[in-house]
Amino acid sequence: MSPTAASLLLLIPAHNEEQRIEPTLRQYAQFFSQNYRGRFQLVVVLNGCQDDTLGVVTRVAREHPEISALNFPEPIGKGGALIEGLKLAPNTDLIGYVDADGATGPKAFFELARLTAQADCVIGSRWLPGAVLHQSQPWQRRFFSRVFHAIVQGLFWMNIADTQCPAKVMRRAAVERIHSALRIADLAFDVNLLCALKREGFRILEVPTEWTDKLGSKVSQSLLRTSLVMFLSVVRLRMIYSPLYRWLRWLRPLETWLYQKLRQPAPRPGPSRAK
Repeated sequence: MSPTAASLLLLIPAHNEEQRIEPTLRQYAQFFSQNYRGRFQLVVVLNGCQDDTLGVVTRVAREHPEISALNFPEPIGKGGALIEGLKLAPNTDLIGYVDADGATGPKAFFELARLTAQADCVIGSRWLPGAVLHQSQPWQRRFFSRVFHAIVQGLFWMNIADTQCPAKVMRRAAVERIHSALRIADLAFDVNLLCALKREGFRILEVPTEWTDKLGSKVSQSLLRTSLVMFLSVVRLRMIYSPLYRWLRWLRPLETWLYQKLRQPAPRPGPSRAK
């Protein structure tokens, strides 16, 4: 099946996004209705929203029936929202995600979807030659991003330039195969996803993408705390695949307490055996 004729489901995780999400929804709905031959669905996964994000999504969905919402009243984290949303993979041929702020435009995501004929997972990169950055991230975020990249490369050797770019699309079979291995509920979720895909032998294609950094990023507002949580999560992920992991179960109450103190969702429990 041609990627442009395959059914495509786009997930947008959202936490208190009433001020930013409406233009993103309208742009995606209009672009894909005009340019995509297959069935297109857009599902907003609301994660502990305390504003009117749900009302905004509901209003736009009246005009664009391909849009719908999954609402989780309690905070489950961006990664947790994507774990829940990826449970919809059996209903589509391709499934992917972008952020609610519209940093990845619909044309850029469309180009990723077209490349799924070449790989099981196609991811956008802001760091590869050829990437178009209309508005770069602040230097602090770029610095922490490169430090985090070095840590991830040292722990997992995935050779991926931009694990954190929230522009990814996957084939249904790949998501169904690795879903039970998805445990990281915070922003390190992407590392969990890519590591699981690599370990199962799925092909990941990283390509330069088009990107516009948006004001109001929640990462920028709590950069140090977010970076610490992401570091803890990738270390935990490394331990999951270590023979020592089963001997560290006694640390899990401390782990949960630490994530709570940092006001972040604790990693989700998963199968006791790691491949």
